[in-house]
Amino acid sequence: MSYTNILLSKEAGIGIITINRPKFLNALDRITVEELSQAVDSMATDDEIKVIILTGAGEKAFVAGGDIAYLKNLTTVEAREFAVFGQAVLRKMETLSKPIIAAINGFCLGGGCELALASDFRIASINAKFGQPEVGLGVTRDSEGPSVCLA
Repeated sequence: MSYTNILLSKEAGIGIITINRPKFLNALDRITVEELSQAVDSMATDDEIKVIILTGAGEKAFVAGGDIAYLKNLTTVEAREFAVFGQAVLRKMETLSKPIIAAINGFCLGGGCELALASDFRIASINAKFGQPEVGLGVTRDSEGPSVCLA
């Protein structure tokens, strides 16, 4: 399968998923989350792969959260659907029978933190910076989980 925003590789039983949007600090949009879901499915069924490493391309960011430019153009219904879909992908990662290691360098913000937390292990470089900027953006989670804007 061909991906636009994800790079896949495997070597010696290790599958590597790289979120590849360095110009956007690897921020998550719909295409990226869909491709991540497909990549996890692909590696889950590959018997040669025993462990998965999840990382971000470039030196500036693991994943700098959701792509705000993408998100601001969504309707309320589309935003909710995107959030629910993203949560399903995170749940898939959390329950995968193969361990996932998040290799974190640079910014790990918002949805990037959620990806790291959905992984079984997190290894952070000295340059890793963690944060939840959605608090300052007026975005939070409602009782059912998806993001809602309070502003």
